[in-house]
Parts: sequence; C-alpha cells; structure tokens
Amino acid sequence: MESWYLLYCKRGQLLRAKDHLERQAVHCFSPMRMAEKTVRGKVSQVEEPLFPDYLFVEFDPENIHTTTISATRGVSHFVRFGSLPTTVPVGVIHGLQQAQSAAQPTEDIALPQPGDKVLITEGTFEGLQAIFSEPDGEARSMLLLNLLNTQTLRSVGNRQFQKL
Repeated sequence: MESWYLLYCKRGQLLRAKDHLERQAVHCFSPMRMAEKTVRGKVSQVEEPLFPDYLFVEFDPENIHTTTISATRGVSHFVRFGSLPTTVPVGVIHGLQQAQSAAQPTEDIALPQPGDKVLITEGTFEGLQAIFSEPDGEARSMLLLNLLNTQTLRSVGNRQFQKL
C-alpha cells in the first residue's frame, strides 16, 4: 500500500533527487513558497522550497524497497522515529498542496535610489516623508527620518513605503 514518507536530501541536491526518484515511478512533492529577494537593487519574487532539502515521497515499500530510495542520487536518508521510516499522514500532504495552490505571486517592486524621497504608508511612521538610504537585507530598507529636528536612520519593510 502506498504511503507518504519524508526524505532528507543532500545539500543543494533536492531537484536532482526529485528527478531521479520520479524516473523510478516515485511520486514526489516539495512544497514551494514565494519569497522576496533583492537582486541588484530590485525586489523580486522567487520561488523556493518551504522546507529546504526535505522531499515528501509516495511509494509502496512492497514494490520499491526503502534502500533503493535511500541509494538514489541526491538522497541522504529517510526521516525516522526509531528504526523505521515514519509515514506522513495524507491530510498533512493535502493541506500543504492546498496551501501551495492558494498562494498568489505578486509583481516585482523597484526600490528607489539613495537620496529619493519616499512616503511611509504603513506602520508606526505612517504618513511621514523620509529619504531612502539603502537596502537592509532582502525585505527591508534603511530610511532617513526627520523626527523632532533630528535625523534618524530606521529600518522599514519594503512594502511599507512608496517613492514620491
């Protein structure tokens, strides 16, 4: 009887393991999510694994032995509790598949250039004008605020301001 199992793949070889397992007629599932990444000053949406290096597989141990799966290129080992690979409930897999299909991709956001004036649209400083300073990681930026005649540098989420 087919069941779902969880595999741990070698670092960076999730797609390789998935490809080789699908060639062996093993059904594979790796939930993906959209993440914001800043590349060359532009924020864009990138699809990446929800659980890096983990792969859900569905197969019948009577037809394909677990050692065959473990010996597949890119696979490190089964996730186990005790000596046997643990099965993953079907409800968990269906929930992850539904959550993945409900996710909507969004458009890319171009960050302002250093020195550009911006308006903060959300958060504690909503309605204040600031000056864009620099990106602060992948999802935040440093803004120069004028508070009580003192210039203060604050980190604000990229979706919480807009260029004027």
